[in-house]
Amino acid sequence: MLGSIAPRLHGDPNSNFAALEYSAPAAGLSMIRKQPRLFYGWLIVLVCAIGLFLGAPLMIFSFSVFFKPLVVDFHASRAGVSFAFSLFNTVGAFWLPGTGMLIDRFGAKRVVLVSTLVYGLVLCCAPLVGSGLWQLYVLFTILGIAMSSGPAPVSHGVVISHWFDRHRGLALGLAMMGIGVGAVVVPIFTERLTAHFGWRMMFAIFGGATLLVPLPIMAILLQNDPKERGLRPDGDEESPVLNVAQVDKQGLSWNEIWHSRTFWMMICIFSLAGASVHGAILHMFSIFTDRAISAERAALVTSLVGAAVMVGRLGSGLMLDHIFAPRVAIVFYGTAAVGMGILCAGIGGNVAFVAAFLVGLGMGAEVETMGYMISRYFGLRAFGTAYGHAFGAFMISGAAGVTLMGAGYDHFHSYAAPLAGFCAAMILVLILLTRLGPYAFGVEAETIPAMEPVQVPSES
Repeated sequence: MLGSIAPRLHGDPNSNFAALEYSAPAAGLSMIRKQPRLFYGWLIVLVCAIGLFLGAPLMIFSFSVFFKPLVVDFHASRAGVSFAFSLFNTVGAFWLPGTGMLIDRFGAKRVVLVSTLVYGLVLCCAPLVGSGLWQLYVLFTILGIAMSSGPAPVSHGVVISHWFDRHRGLALGLAMMGIGVGAVVVPIFTERLTAHFGWRMMFAIFGGATLLVPLPIMAILLQNDPKERGLRPDGDEESPVLNVAQVDKQGLSWNEIWHSRTFWMMICIFSLAGASVHGAILHMFSIFTDRAISAERAALVTSLVGAAVMVGRLGSGLMLDHIFAPRVAIVFYGTAAVGMGILCAGIGGNVAFVAAFLVGLGMGAEVETMGYMISRYFGLRAFGTAYGHAFGAFMISGAAGVTLMGAGYDHFHSYAAPLAGFCAAMILVLILLTRLGPYAFGVEAETIPAMEPVQVPSES
């Protein structure tokens, strides 16, 4: 006699995302789980990492490498050249909220492909820039718009967040490793190409590489959502027995997010952290060369920062899936505050290299922590718009931090004063992080993979 197949419900029974498991204690019949295939989402992670490789690693992490060549080439002050990066960040930041809205409406893939194409073409046009400082400003303004929507974290973070739920932190961390690996490799090539060919041709070479490698890969493989392949986040399968209603995009509306106290507290957190870490890292090359360290060794310091960013990205990603996100942010932002304090004190030798690494750890945790926290506190319904606004504020503050760092040096003839201010700002960030409450949109219950019957001998 066949036994009944009894469903067992996992998670909240009132939840739309509750998962079912079935048992079949029948003579001659047993149920086994299908062996899971490699989830396509992990390929999406790799594609996003490739797409990010030549974005921030060139325009942000390598800026300090070609910073002094720009000062010499344009006969400008450090604050004047720093303003070019401020324009790059500010214009891109103001463009990001609109980018988020476009992503929520049309999907990230279209926005990424068009923006990456423009980014590569503009880089290729760098040899056309003349000797006027205003021309540098125009170049960096256009690059800021193109990069913020293309090879940048927001658009790729939206894709990853739709493909993953339980492993969202790890997936974000791995995808952003494209920036981390690039931050190690690209500054070295940037220094060598700039030394041999000048900064204009260096930009053109990287522009050609952008058009030849990441752009076609994303055009072929990138997909916005697992539904496009008949999948669910994390590779979960639909239940073949019970049709459980699924919520497409859980979360608050943009109007609700905008009026949330938690959202504005996050804006303050990411803005203060962005100004402090950007200001320190984008002047890191100059901080060390001002201490009579050779340009080659200072470039290695920049790569060391990139390595720290990579460690921070992977480490924070692994931790986010298991530890409350504000606590993860406290760990990494705390290390950045310590690093800034050491650099401010003027301690040299290997301790200064350790300090640079600590600041890099803080930057490594910023992007995925921001995206993860926004998705958990506000959901995915208006995630692109919310992430775009938050990242835009982060970029504006980063631009202000870089300008303040340059202006502080021009005024005090030292980086000690602005570093002290940024260290204090990071301490305030740590305090604000302790004020955030619990998640509003936690992890869904795991769906048990489908099982298929297998005939077994029945007892006589």
